[in-house]
Amino acid sequence: MDNAKTVLPKEDNDIVIELRDITKVFPGIIANDHINLQLCRGEIHALLGENGAGKSTLMSVLFGLYQPEEGEILKNGKVVKINDPNDANDLGIGMVHQHFKLVEVFTVLENIILGVETTKNGFLQMDDARKKVMELSENYGLNIDPDALVENITVGMQQRTEILKMLYHDNEILIFDEPTAVLTPQEIDELMAIMKGLAAEGKSILFISHKLNEIMEVADRCSVLRKGKYIGTVDIKNSSKEELSNMMVGRDVKFRVDKDEAKPKETILKISDMCVHDHIHNKDSVHNVSLEVRAGEIVCIAGIDGNGQSEFVYGLTGLEPIKSGKVELLVGDQMEDITHKSIRYRNTHGISHIPEDRHKHGLVLDYTLEQNIVLQRYFEPRFHNNGFINFGEVRSYSEGLIEQFDVRSGQGPITITRSMSGGNQQKAIIAREIDREHRLLIAVQPTRGLDVGAIEFIHKEIFRKRDEGAAVLLVSLELEEVMNLSDRILVMYEGEIVGELDPKKTNVQELGLYMAGAKRQGKETH
Repeated sequence: MDNAKTVLPKEDNDIVIELRDITKVFPGIIANDHINLQLCRGEIHALLGENGAGKSTLMSVLFGLYQPEEGEILKNGKVVKINDPNDANDLGIGMVHQHFKLVEVFTVLENIILGVETTKNGFLQMDDARKKVMELSENYGLNIDPDALVENITVGMQQRTEILKMLYHDNEILIFDEPTAVLTPQEIDELMAIMKGLAAEGKSILFISHKLNEIMEVADRCSVLRKGKYIGTVDIKNSSKEELSNMMVGRDVKFRVDKDEAKPKETILKISDMCVHDHIHNKDSVHNVSLEVRAGEIVCIAGIDGNGQSEFVYGLTGLEPIKSGKVELLVGDQMEDITHKSIRYRNTHGISHIPEDRHKHGLVLDYTLEQNIVLQRYFEPRFHNNGFINFGEVRSYSEGLIEQFDVRSGQGPITITRSMSGGNQQKAIIAREIDREHRLLIAVQPTRGLDVGAIEFIHKEIFRKRDEGAAVLLVSLELEEVMNLSDRILVMYEGEIVGELDPKKTNVQELGLYMAGAKRQGKETH
């Protein structure tokens, strides 16, 4: 592009991977349009762009998951052909995908060695593999339990498993696709330190991220894509968040949305002494939680991941039964006990829910985008007639939301949702839930995986719903988001509400003490 700026490596022999004029086309969309990229030895090179800009597609071409229509890949100055991930691994290229590629019923150790198992007389030789894995784990500070089943471990440990898998395969070029999208702030700090250590050892890292703070912290250079085109490459030490965001979305972005003072009115949601039992670990994960959310306010539940927030939301939305306690919702002009009501009843009587796990609870991935957009409304008179779905109305309604929320996909409303980028899948859920009639909006990690332009828009939409009189219950691990959006902050620690804070009178440090359990209801704990 005319306005592209590029900071090149100092020496050609520094270049370990070069992508030249890579073009990848899908039905209805040019995902990569003649993109050039150079990765240096021992460099952390960030790849930045809006949701659907073509970042993951480009990395999938490098990893052999896709074949480009045009262009070539060079390793150490020589053209290479990468037909599949096995070829990529043979060339020392490894990838941690945005949605992990692990076998859930296998152990951590079995996942790490999968594909490069050592056998003798037809039997797996696990002792040497275990020794190598534990040495790698210790050397890189990647704490794992090799015998744990993947289905029972945290997201953070799943990611460490993926990283160890790359290191076990002796990969020298490491691709991280949105590695922090599902991590807690503490896990993100650990990952940043691990990435710096890997680069210091001479490994070369390609790092896809939307999070400008992370890019500014760890990257040496950053290349920006926009709508499938290459915009330019900058040296991070000579750049700023403002410059990067402008290159990414083509305009200036506000990192903090202006908001009016909240004007809370009547109580919409009342929870009394809620307890939720965790059947996997056979213990209560939510203990006697009581709270109220009123019309016209945003109440945020903050906490370190794994302190009962997920189970609390499951109990509130009906995804899990609650062990004891009571959930009441304002229906009409009366508070109604919905503790044992179905999920559909809650949805049709005033609750919208942006779920934590977009694949598990948010979308039917093999449905089209328009089918997912009307997933909770297809039975309304507007969308069906005498038992038959009115496809014309579904199409026009979904097209309106796709445009309003800038949901990008190759074939518009008929795109299979699985083929969309994670950020655009998230925008589809947000569009559906915000547009539905509701008195209570439950938003769990609503901006996870979204670029700064989309985050700005979604925050404005949440404020708009609040100012129109909805009650908003926000659950977020992003401290910046907690401080920027909340009218009240409730901190959850080990399944209990341990403090209520006013965002105007607190700071991130105090919030962190409550989240870590060092403060509780105004008292320090020892």
